[in-house]
Amino acid sequence: MQRFEGEVEKPFLVKRLDDHIFIKFNKKEAHFWSPQLHLEINELEEGNTKLYGLFGPNPTLWTFFMFLHFGVATFFIIFGIWAYSSAALDRPYGIQIGAMVFMVVVWFVLYAFGRAGRRKGKPQMNQLYSFMRDKLQLELPT
Repeated sequence: MQRFEGEVEKPFLVKRLDDHIFIKFNKKEAHFWSPQLHLEINELEEGNTKLYGLFGPNPTLWTFFMFLHFGVATFFIIFGIWAYSSAALDRPYGIQIGAMVFMVVVWFVLYAFGRAGRRKGKPQMNQLYSFMRDKLQLELPT
């Protein structure tokens, strides 16, 4: 834990909360898809420690994407209920089916957008990994 405290190399910001360390890029270096690294360091018996690490998107970005997915799913269900009701009443339901197909297309677009963002953030993920490895002075696979 002490290796992450004190002077931090640019372009990284390091925040510590109990046994958790959050490493991310400063505002100048960060872009929309910039990842962050969450480390959890647990002390075990006999002076050993166990390190858990998780790369992830900015929590605000993740929340935004989950909100969009929830919205698309909600509209898909609404259009499905509307289409079923229209079919049960022998009324036309082509618009509702078309809207449901559109929601599926939107889901695929969101998925492709997320994958593209992950590719864009991969170089910074490697920088975070190298920074962690250097700070911990570990011989980890690259």
